Amino acid sequence: MLLWKNFFNSFEFDNLDKNILVLEPMCGYSEGLDILKNYSKLDNFEYEGFDYSDEIVKLVKNKKDINVYVMDMLKFKSDKKFDIIIIIGGLHHIPYFVEETLKIINDSLQVGGYFINFEPTHNSFITKLIRDKIYRSNDLFDTETEKDFRLDQLNKIYFNNGFHLLHQEYPGLLAYILYYNPDAFPFLNIGNKYLVRFFNFIDLIITKTGIGKKLSFATLSVMTKYNK
Repeated sequence: MLLWKNFFNSFEFDNLDKNILVLEPMCGYSEGLDILKNYSKLDNFEYEGFDYSDEIVKLVKNKKDINVYVMDMLKFKSDKKFDIIIIIGGLHHIPYFVEETLKIINDSLQVGGYFINFEPTHNSFITKLIRDKIYRSNDLFDTETEKDFRLDQLNKIYFNNGFHLLHQEYPGLLAYILYYNPDAFPFLNIGNKYLVRFFNFIDLIITKTGIGKKLSFATLSVMTKYNK
């Protein structure tokens, strides 16, 4: 996946030794683990993930020999301190409990560890209008429980809950719209891999400008915890 290949080409983890403890809350199909295994330069993971849906957990267990279990995010508590916590598009499903969730994540993170979060965001009225229209018209989305975050508000929430931002990228541009999120834009999901690579190349140029940050439909953030 070019999005994650680009990310790991621009960001490297420091001070992570062997037996890296990884937690993936709201794991879904454990996409976060696949991303770390396939695109990061890390190995020797000790992974655990959880999801609210017992059906999804059962499917993952049938396909992968990994430690996944059913758990409510707001009830999670562990004696472990994790080196990496990764969430792929999870917070926008619980927007009214994001503060409580981030406090739990911060408490579960090792000092010097990393919190990776990839979330739908908006940073302009244009992207906000488009996403609101998609949420209203597409039955796959629940306008009552799903909510994308305004980027400056999300960054403030991070800070208020004990996180220091290390790195942030804005990959929600052409390739994201056309290929990464087919549920939101199914009629645009056409073309071959060469076309995908072309749009990804264009995105790499745009994302380095203020326009890319302004128009991105998603934000990828890497944080560590600070002592409040």
